[in-house]
Amino acid sequence: MDVISSMSKIGGAVLKEAMLYKRTEADDKVCCFLCSHHCLISDGKFGICHVRENRGGVLYTHAYGELIARSIDPVEKKPLYHFFPGSRSLSIAAAGCNFRCGFCQNWQISQVKEATAFSLRSEEVKPQEVVQQAMQTGSKSISYTYTEPTIFFEYAYEISQSAKKEGLFNVFVTNGYMTEEMIQTLHPALDAANIDLKSFRDDYYRNVCGGRLAPVLKNIELMKKLNIWIEVTTLLLPGQNDSEGELKEIADFLAGLDSSIPWHISRFYPQYKMEDLESTPIETLNRAYDIGKKVGLRYVYLGNAGKENNTYCYRCRRLLIERQGFSVRTNRIKEARCPDCQTPVDGVGL
Repeated sequence: MDVISSMSKIGGAVLKEAMLYKRTEADDKVCCFLCSHHCLISDGKFGICHVRENRGGVLYTHAYGELIARSIDPVEKKPLYHFFPGSRSLSIAAAGCNFRCGFCQNWQISQVKEATAFSLRSEEVKPQEVVQQAMQTGSKSISYTYTEPTIFFEYAYEISQSAKKEGLFNVFVTNGYMTEEMIQTLHPALDAANIDLKSFRDDYYRNVCGGRLAPVLKNIELMKKLNIWIEVTTLLLPGQNDSEGELKEIADFLAGLDSSIPWHISRFYPQYKMEDLESTPIETLNRAYDIGKKVGLRYVYLGNAGKENNTYCYRCRRLLIERQGFSVRTNRIKEARCPDCQTPVDGVGL
């Protein structure tokens, strides 16, 4: 597919040759295989993400070394509830996304057209400076988040390599639409990921997000196979992806892959192009929670709804981690086991 024409950059991005592409034999076109769109990009044009540009048969990224957002967050905010609970994570983002979700909560920075319209400017930060800040702030990990980290892969890749050398962990908060080649390239340094499983319907992915379902399912399976710790988030939109049948299909898929995968069921609040849609009813969230538990998922959370965000032992049902918002108030886990019945608790750094 040939994609859109050039756009103005966010800030003064340093151009860097991209990874994971190949030049075609004719017309100076390049095939990008960073994400599952597999954009075929003509000379002078950008890919769907708006940050990868073909210049004379060489693909360049405009997302290298340019932070549009940076913050110190609790790792629970990613959300990751079973990965070094209670720790800090330096969270960073460059502008851009390969989806066009109408409900995006960070649309001002994930959609390059919108960021350009708002005249938002990025900050040039070298990879080693990111790692140094993580260490200076006592962060346990670096999270590539807020936008789609696949899009600033070259930047994330260099940061992740340096981070591992310093004993830091790396986290992707992602829509899961990258290619297997990207995952295989990154995975020795990638420790955890929260993956959005937005629906179990391909038409939803096509019409609402601008993608497809199959690559996301495949990548969840691949990350699990590679022993990357994964947690999955599903944002429920009223009347669109919240039927009992679809919720059960999502829960069955996760339980069939591994019942220890935490499932975060998120409440939709009117955003971006869907301001006219009502917030997700609490009853819908409760129904999804019950479905997840009924099919055998050990850990189901309703974290952004202000309830059901504690962690319990799946065997004896005793409280293990008590949370208030994204803060850990009490952690009773001892050596990755329930202190009451000695059942192992799934996760990393527990």
